[in-house]
Amino acid sequence: MSRLFQLISPVVLAALFSSCAGPSVPSSAGRDVLGHRPGPKGFRTVIIDAGHGGKDSGATSPHTRQMEKDLTLDLAKRLRAELSGDFKTILMRDDDTFIDLDERVIRANQFGGILVSLHFNSGPSGIRGPETYYWRVDSHGLAVRCQQAMASVSPGESGNRGLVRRRIRLTRNPEIPCLLLEGGYLSNPAESRLCADPAYRQKLARAIAGAIRAQAANGDAGTGPLPPPLTAPPSRPTDAPE
Repeated sequence: MSRLFQLISPVVLAALFSSCAGPSVPSSAGRDVLGHRPGPKGFRTVIIDAGHGGKDSGATSPHTRQMEKDLTLDLAKRLRAELSGDFKTILMRDDDTFIDLDERVIRANQFGGILVSLHFNSGPSGIRGPETYYWRVDSHGLAVRCQQAMASVSPGESGNRGLVRRRIRLTRNPEIPCLLLEGGYLSNPAESRLCADPAYRQKLARAIAGAIRAQAANGDAGTGPLPPPLTAPPSRPTDAPE
């Protein structure tokens, strides 16, 4: 962090960023360790990360027996198809392969652009609905857009957290704007069956693609004030489970 940023309080920085979050603000491009800046605009590279894979199956639905790693890979390929022609899309994995979280961060930094990590959730059976996790200031606008887009195709929500600022390896450690999207709760009977439906996963992919296009075209405009910048060490495997 520069000496200037150390001298300016987070509140002042938040006010500065919020005041310049309109469409005339230059986009954030390239790598940045902390991401204390407005969100990206005009980007053309999207890294699509299908969560889990290989020996890491992720959550397993007790209702359909489908595994998260399979659903995320399918959703990732659908999202790639939806973005085809407008963006350079890079799949973090295109088969049932295990990739360590820290390795995903390294690859994301090499590729640049934005990173969208796709997941499906698990928890108490009464919770349902999509959730979006972000940490960096430059990821807030895209996070707002993706959460709104997924919620628009979700037929019902109950007890879910919606938009969450959380420091985990795929929201804190990349040096590019990055999100982790939870497409729904596999532990909820109705939502698990919904997520098992290819037609619903197609709706999710189309909605997420629309949010990405809107961010590329408009930056943070219309997504509300930027959050205050937070400085924290990189997330490590010894942190809370991800």
